[in-house]
Amino acid sequence: MADLLTRESRAESGPDRSASPYAVRPPQLSARAKRVIFLYMPGGPSHVDLLDPKPRLAKDDGQPLPFEKPKLERTKTGNLLASPWKFSKHGEAGIEVSELLPGLASRIDDVCVIRSMVADNINHTGAALQMCTGEQAFSRPSMGSWLTYGLGTENQNLPGFVVVSPAAVFQGSQLWASSFLPSAYQGTLVRDLKNPIANLIDPTGSTDHQQSKLDTLRRLNQIHQRDRELNNQLEARIASFELAFRMQREAPEAFDISHESEATQKLYGTDYPETALFGKQCLLARRLIERGVRFVQLFDAPMNNAWDQHSGLREQHPKRCLAVDQPIAALLTDLKSRGLLDDTLVLWGGEFGRSPTAQGTNGREHHPFGFTMWMAGGGIRGGMVHGATDEFGWHAIQDKVHIHDLHATILHLMGLDHERLTYRYGGRDYRLTDVHGHVVKEIIS
Repeated sequence: MADLLTRESRAESGPDRSASPYAVRPPQLSARAKRVIFLYMPGGPSHVDLLDPKPRLAKDDGQPLPFEKPKLERTKTGNLLASPWKFSKHGEAGIEVSELLPGLASRIDDVCVIRSMVADNINHTGAALQMCTGEQAFSRPSMGSWLTYGLGTENQNLPGFVVVSPAAVFQGSQLWASSFLPSAYQGTLVRDLKNPIANLIDPTGSTDHQQSKLDTLRRLNQIHQRDRELNNQLEARIASFELAFRMQREAPEAFDISHESEATQKLYGTDYPETALFGKQCLLARRLIERGVRFVQLFDAPMNNAWDQHSGLREQHPKRCLAVDQPIAALLTDLKSRGLLDDTLVLWGGEFGRSPTAQGTNGREHHPFGFTMWMAGGGIRGGMVHGATDEFGWHAIQDKVHIHDLHATILHLMGLDHERLTYRYGGRDYRLTDVHGHVVKEIIS
């Protein structure tokens, strides 16, 4: 017999779901995680400079890659380029981490480093879409949308899916859109940390007056709906007005990081120019998941595609690492100290890595053929490395993890079967992993 989610999806959006889109729904499987924080680094961090050391690069620096590159325009790079930075071993497992990431190195026993990621697109637009939605070319629901659709959210007074991006991202709202899923499941964008959600404060200051207006609006909508066929869009509109009213009561406090202690602010680096922006984002993420938000995605986006070092690698990669390393280490430390890391899944990475070969004299090209991401908490085995690239860092050659496998694993940890979480649209059933994906069981504790 079809499971509950599949039955509901075939109806495209049942009346109960439209009226209460955020209602908590039981997982299909035994869940290891309840919530997700995705630390997204747009542009592509360089795996061979950060988390995948390659002594052969240092040995053969300036020499040609000794095998043929894929025949793509973006692979027409120069000779091998050694990493300018040193690696050293950290944690009980002795995992090698770049000197650019001392904060992460201090928390490496909580982290699973996946060195064998692969993607299908070498350009930002398609690769970012695939990382965030599972599809390279067409509009599809984002990962956060699928999770809130499948599980609802634990706090009915806050959005289920929040996106924090202080600057515009090249691909824009496609990366957090709900596509053909009901609009209630799209990400709520926070651009200004001082004023996170527009029109959140009622100018009248009267909660009773707002409630009276909302009640009147609900009655009018119900009268309009009484003699008509089921209208899911109207149900969703009613639900969105009610959520907006509830948010006016709870969201201002949830989004206000000034309530945090001086020690916590210092931990995240919110008072230092280099770390302030991403430190505030990480601190906000902790506050939101602590209050029941299901999925929070942070964009390290002080500029477009911040990690996209086609040139200026030696100058720009250290700046980006400095900006995010302390806040990320603080987030892992804070979650663990509050007992939240066990059931909060933290994911870090970009849409791809960077080439082991040089672009110009001080840059690296896009590289989807083998790159690194990491995961922590939420049922993940910490202090381990999964998979490997070849001795140059070009191809993933051991225990490959495709983006579809990553998505399947995230859904599994959240208690969802990626093959059963479907939505019928345009005459076919869609899912986050399309017709692909395998759960990476080796990294699950």
